[in-house]
Amino acid sequence: MILNRQRAVRVARGPLEEFFRRVLREMKLRDSDITICFVSDAEIARMNLAFRGKKGPTDVLSFPAGTEKKKKTYAENTEKSYLGDIAIAPETARRYAKKNGRSLSNELRVLILHGVLHLLGYDHETDRGEMDRLERKMRRRFGLA
Repeated sequence: MILNRQRAVRVARGPLEEFFRRVLREMKLRDSDITICFVSDAEIARMNLAFRGKKGPTDVLSFPAGTEKKKKTYAENTEKSYLGDIAIAPETARRYAKKNGRSLSNELRVLILHGVLHLLGYDHETDRGEMDRLERKMRRRFGLA
């Protein structure tokens, strides 16, 4: 499910929902539930401070539903489960898209993929490049390289 709780940036939800369904299908997560919510920079900055102790807005935050830190492989997701929530700030995403030479639409797709990987337990800050390698592979698969 994708919700839009911000008004600063126009977001075309339909194509993003289609992409999100494709990600779930390709990663064998069709039976898993994830909520994605587009929020304002102010809201994501509050979340960033509350949950990570960092000031200012960020582009994406993931909130896994489970308490365990173990990474889940695609094959391990054989039962219906709620993986968690992803918050994305389109205002910040727009700035990063411009900086990275991508369209906003592609940047939002990258953030959806990034958020899903975090929900599966990957953590680019601690895993010695494992998440980054997988994310690059998945970006190529989805045409986001």
